[in-house]
Amino acid sequence: MQPIRNTRAAGDVRFARTGKDAALFNEKGVMIATAESYQANVSYNNQAYTVLGDPQEHETSDTYKVTLAMTQIVVEDDEFIQDLVKSMEYNQPPQWTWRGSLLGNNGSEQSMTYRDCLPSGQIDLQNIQVGAVVKRSWNFIVNRPPKLSSLLNMG
Repeated sequence: MQPIRNTRAAGDVRFARTGKDAALFNEKGVMIATAESYQANVSYNNQAYTVLGDPQEHETSDTYKVTLAMTQIVVEDDEFIQDLVKSMEYNQPPQWTWRGSLLGNNGSEQSMTYRDCLPSGQIDLQNIQVGAVVKRSWNFIVNRPPKLSSLLNMG
């Protein structure tokens, strides 16, 4: 019988994180306590090309887009929905900065800041169903590159 080849495959499960270890903050450092979930993504758009004598298609980096989505439990009309409605009235889009935080088991923290976020795509003004908690989905474009301020570690 051969020994296990990859002894680091599972890492150290004591350091695995779940959503209870995360939070989302506004630019003033105030936790968005009603955030049920958030997700930040980056999508890359490359340019494909081929060269004479080479049958393989290649790609080179062109653009990328960072988006942030949040689902919020509706408890009160907070500053974000007020900013959004006011922006529609005055045709002046709101711009927010968010900081996502994930605490490690050992006190370390992964902190990523998303700056110059504008509403993008569909946002729930009211999304109400009988027998369900009222939630509001938000979608943002992140107009500046994210900044990774601190890292999770196992040390």
